Amino acid sequence: MLHSLNPCQQQAEGFCFENSRRNAVLESSFSEGCNKVPSARKTGTTIAGIVFKDGVLLGADTRATDDMVVADKNCMKIHYIAPKIYCCGAGVAADAEMITQMMSSNVELHMLNTGRPPLVAMVTRQLKQMLFRYQGHMGSSVIVGGVDATGAHLYSVYPHGSYDKLPFLTMGSGAAAAVSVFEDRFKPNMELEEARQLVRDAVAAGIFCDLGSGSNVDLCVITEAGVELLRGYDKPTQKGKREGSYRYKPGTTAILTSSETRLPLDVVQESVQLMDTE
Repeated sequence: MLHSLNPCQQQAEGFCFENSRRNAVLESSFSEGCNKVPSARKTGTTIAGIVFKDGVLLGADTRATDDMVVADKNCMKIHYIAPKIYCCGAGVAADAEMITQMMSSNVELHMLNTGRPPLVAMVTRQLKQMLFRYQGHMGSSVIVGGVDATGAHLYSVYPHGSYDKLPFLTMGSGAAAAVSVFEDRFKPNMELEEARQLVRDAVAAGIFCDLGSGSNVDLCVITEAGVELLRGYDKPTQKGKREGSYRYKPGTTAILTSSETRLPLDVVQESVQLMDTE
């Protein structure tokens, strides 16, 4: 039986725990059967972005993981949306890839309908509305950066649809290490070379301090003049050369004691199987 709520009726204050008993029953039914309670998927990424003097600079690592397995060492995490608007994706790689492709198509249709270049705020609004529609089941966190008619802008959009607009942003499992570099060295109106080195160091901090981030550093420089995508800008975890030989001759390690134990075995059954070669 459905009860209609009276809008004039005063609602009870505080948290509501009406579903706690239902959740307990559901969890007990999961534990009794062969099914498991669904858990959050753990992903690993370090993405970052800053606003500098001439535009926006985005950075990302290139490691794609599947639980504790490195699935791809050179994954592309900087995605195209519009001619001067790009985004970095964190979370589930397939979700980030598909949502940026859908957004790129929608922005292209918007440009054809209006006859004007898109705004970064418009792209961010469509992204957060799309992610809010899926209520977090689209596991993608993105940093949107670009230059439009109103200047340079940088946004972060979370999987549930919330967003921030800040002069520097980090997301992913390595975000805590990367944002510490930004908080220590970021300055307004930075020059390109200084900003490029800062983003590189921030992503490298995430690579070294987070197991889910690794491999190379990709950068994307967006200015009024155009876009420069620096694929494989730096390789901070490049494998070094082995300096010495680690092979040892037999007998190098002395044998202090030895013992031999014979096990009595009885043949219980013996059978011979011939292989069919026809």
